[in-house]
Amino acid sequence: MPSPLISTAQLALEIDTPTCVVVDTRHELANPQWGREAYSNGHLPGAIFFSIDHDLAAEKNGKNGRHPLPAPDAFAHTLGQKGIDRTSKIVIYDQGSAMYAGRLWWMLRWMGHDEVYVLDGGYARWTQEARSVDTVIPTRAQREYVGRAQESMRVNMIELRKALTAPESRIIDARAPERFRGEVEPIDPVAGHIPGAINRPFTQNLRDGVFKPATELRAEFEAILASRSPQQVIHQCGSGVSALANMLAMEHAGLSGSRLYPGSWSEWCTHPENPIARA
Repeated sequence: MPSPLISTAQLALEIDTPTCVVVDTRHELANPQWGREAYSNGHLPGAIFFSIDHDLAAEKNGKNGRHPLPAPDAFAHTLGQKGIDRTSKIVIYDQGSAMYAGRLWWMLRWMGHDEVYVLDGGYARWTQEARSVDTVIPTRAQREYVGRAQESMRVNMIELRKALTAPESRIIDARAPERFRGEVEPIDPVAGHIPGAINRPFTQNLRDGVFKPATELRAEFEAILASRSPQQVIHQCGSGVSALANMLAMEHAGLSGSRLYPGSWSEWCTHPENPIARA
């Protein structure tokens, strides 16, 4: 498959084409209103806004994580309301790390949408290159989005428990090292990590604000896989968001087929029967 990344130069050539839909997913976990405010203050021309908390997550119940995955029909309805259908070529950006853009990228792929890309370098790279931005809030006519969830792209908590005793599985945790080790936990109620997980902070995918070359990322992830196939990889993080930056990096490196545990640590740690590791 082609790389899921698109450069700022390529997007500049395509941004005005009728089927191109640009989506702003900027967000801050500690300040949920920041993303919408940043979008209002300036965004890529024609870009629409998706909220991580409202458009890309379902209602929380205290046991299903901080960003529960919406039901497929609910997400399809959101896409249609935003003026997106299966003919759309979607380009997503965030501040630049791809942790938020990756969430929408994966959710669209989950729905069977192939023409979806993440802007390499995000808003930061676009503005560093002095490319145009505007403050006009576009309106798009509602459409019907028809898609079918590809459930093989994810695992649930029960399936992950089984994977803990399967030596062929490789669980990759995208959180910062100190959170993984359980030294600090600024967001979730319990510190630590899923036993057997390997820590690969998503920030390691970037250099100078853009993704490392595909060959370099491939070598780094192959070292983690240790002869396993990408299909044996399960990604997780705090709430099923930054983990997608690692999956995106693997896809860019030509290592396709890994899966997501959407509930991630924020779901896992709220169930006392789940084992927890530290250090």
